[in-house]
Amino acid sequence: MTRVSDTVPSEVAAEERTRLPRSYLLWLAGILASLAGNAVFYFALGWAASEHGGAVAGLVLSAITLPRVVLLLVGGAVSDRISARRVLIAGDAVMLVFSLLLAAAAYHLGTPPALLVAAGVVVGVADAFYLPASGSMPRRLVAKEQLPRALSLRQVGGQVINMGGGPLGGVLVGLAGLAGAALVNAVTFAAVLVLLILLRPRHDVPASPPTTSLVKDASDGVRVAFSHPVLRPGLLLTGAAAGFLLPVLPLLLPLLAREERWGAAGAGLVIGAQGLGMVAVALAVVRRGPMGRPGLLSATGLLVAGLGVLGLGFAPGVAGATVAGLVIGVGNGVFSVHMLPLVLAVTPESHLSRVQAVLVLVQSLALLLMNNLLGNLAGLSSPMVVVLVCAAVVAGVGLLGLASRPLRTNRTGLRS
Repeated sequence: MTRVSDTVPSEVAAEERTRLPRSYLLWLAGILASLAGNAVFYFALGWAASEHGGAVAGLVLSAITLPRVVLLLVGGAVSDRISARRVLIAGDAVMLVFSLLLAAAAYHLGTPPALLVAAGVVVGVADAFYLPASGSMPRRLVAKEQLPRALSLRQVGGQVINMGGGPLGGVLVGLAGLAGAALVNAVTFAAVLVLLILLRPRHDVPASPPTTSLVKDASDGVRVAFSHPVLRPGLLLTGAAAGFLLPVLPLLLPLLAREERWGAAGAGLVIGAQGLGMVAVALAVVRRGPMGRPGLLSATGLLVAGLGVLGLGFAPGVAGATVAGLVIGVGNGVFSVHMLPLVLAVTPESHLSRVQAVLVLVQSLALLLMNNLLGNLAGLSSPMVVVLVCAAVVAGVGLLGLASRPLRTNRTGLRS
């Protein structure tokens, strides 16, 4: 007969292994607050730019995107060299001061195009250093086997903020304009700054010694990312998802809905179903942990998402399109909640931020290129044809992922 005293310690130990550290939960609360502030600010910036016409709006968006893409690899190298936490503290401090100065300028000067473009440049440069450091923090705060649950919880929070950020931004801009949005952003940066100063990463690694130039450090991050047997196919799958899956709903669905006469409400239902599918998968992983081998499930998730996009292309009406949207969300959710933790877990400790920079760069370049290409193809042929092309590519890349033995058989982050 087993005594209670024999079983309780093992159960407590198991609970300790699965419980997310308080340091991560505090950091996550700060990050989600910052995401909310950014959502409001980006809406306000875009709204102010749209007052000056499409050319200025496009210029402001480019002012954010261009420096971010150009400096991402350098930002990752800096983070690995001087520590991600220091980069985040410096970035939050800079953005806090910038947000206060922008609020004052917008209050006194209004929103001239030069001010909006300058604001876009500052945000883009800050993102180039902030995003790689922030992306590496979960690995520094939780154990490898906790990464799927930690990142899934972050994804759920991000989805909720994305859904509420637009309406909240609209209300705030109507009440206080860009100046008010900048002040709200400053408050969130101040909150995150305080948390980062108090936090001490539990699994952090010493910063890399500056033995080479930043450019060489940055290129070494690219070399490591694309020479690693698991990272290489993982990054290729991520790029394919960014280029052929992510544009389907925001870019192609409105065009398809107009062509099929589903109306704006019908398109909204499809987007809502997709979000529901992603959140459901993420919550399941938060509750139960990873569902199995992460590489195998990531590739399978892309295959499922590709089938959902295929169903969207052939959907006879709003009901069928909504079901297809749910399938897309489930597939995309399975891919995301397993691929992102896998990339973090297998990355060498010396290159955590640099590989995150490569990951963000792959996604950004694929999205920039394919948004323009797919939009033009839809105009030349038809939205349904382009949706079916995306379905074929996404499903095909999922099959290629299943064919990659290092990716398919990897069990990193799974408890034996």
